[in-house]
Amino acid sequence: MSASDTSTTADGRQGDIMFAQMMIPHHEQAITMADLALDPSAKASGQVRDFAKDIKDAQDLEIQTMEGWLEDWDAPTANSSGMDHGSGMMTQEEMAKLESATGAEFDKQWLTLMIKHHQGAVTMAEQVLTTTEDDAVERMAKAIVKAQKAEIKAMQREL
Repeated sequence: MSASDTSTTADGRQGDIMFAQMMIPHHEQAITMADLALDPSAKASGQVRDFAKDIKDAQDLEIQTMEGWLEDWDAPTANSSGMDHGSGMMTQEEMAKLESATGAEFDKQWLTLMIKHHQGAVTMAEQVLTTTEDDAVERMAKAIVKAQKAEIKAMQREL
C-alpha cells in the first residue's frame, strides 16, 4: 500500500494524517534548533554542529515527504484542532534560553533539549505504528524511531 492508496481504512488514514500534521511542526522546530547550532555566534562544538547538520538534512526531507502525503490525502498541512504539536516540543522560554547561550553552555542545553525533542518524535512515530495501514508511513515511522534512538544515544554520550 502506498501513501496515496485509497484502500486504507478511515481510522488508519486519520492516524496517518495526524502523525504528519504533528510531525511537520515538530521537525520544523528541530530544524530551527539545528540552525541555532550552525550559527557561528552560538560557538557550538564541532560535534554539536555535526549533529545539527545531520538532523537538518534528514528532517527537511521528511517534512517534504509528509507535506506530499497530506496533499495526496487532501488534508491540510496544519492541524486546526489546536492540538499540541507533539511531545518534546520546546517552550518559548527554553528556545529563548538556548538562543542566548554560547559555547559549552550552548552545547549542554542544545543536547539536552534535542534529546527531549527526539524522545517526543520517537513516541509519536511509535504511536502511528500501532494504527497505520500505509507502507510508506510505516517505513518513515520505523526510520524515525531507528535514527532518532541512535542519535539520542550519541547525544547522551556528549553530555
